[in-house]
Amino acid sequence: MTAAGGWLMAEGRIPSGRPWLGETELDMWPYRDRTVALLRRYARASVEVGRLPSLLGRECFRAKVSSYPMSSFEDVVIFVHDMDTVLRRLNPYQQRLIAMNVLEDYSLREVARLLVCPLRTLEREIPDALDVLSRALLESGLIKRA
Repeated sequence: MTAAGGWLMAEGRIPSGRPWLGETELDMWPYRDRTVALLRRYARASVEVGRLPSLLGRECFRAKVSSYPMSSFEDVVIFVHDMDTVLRRLNPYQQRLIAMNVLEDYSLREVARLLVCPLRTLEREIPDALDVLSRALLESGLIKRA
């Protein structure tokens, strides 16, 4: 035991509730596919409302609206706003990784080359960013717990 009444890993005891981990990638991995699907839906919906996704940071106006099924234009605008809000929880580096890998469809190798970053780092960082998004999407109610 520590002076503060904590526990020591060397004692071989693991406290219930895993307070040092909280929700880990092991807890969040089932939501990654849903998060990626919502990000792709967000990219399409952003274009429908006349701009590119906030992660890409540019305005764009189209002459023709796609036929992505949503019940109304207002629903699309609300969805895009909600996703913009959730995406603000990522730090700028995580935003860039998600933008390049998910929205712009670069492979991990291409992202590593463009960012001059080790591939192994990206293999860890992108799932971590997806987990942050998954938690935020769960909290906001945009995806439901499995």
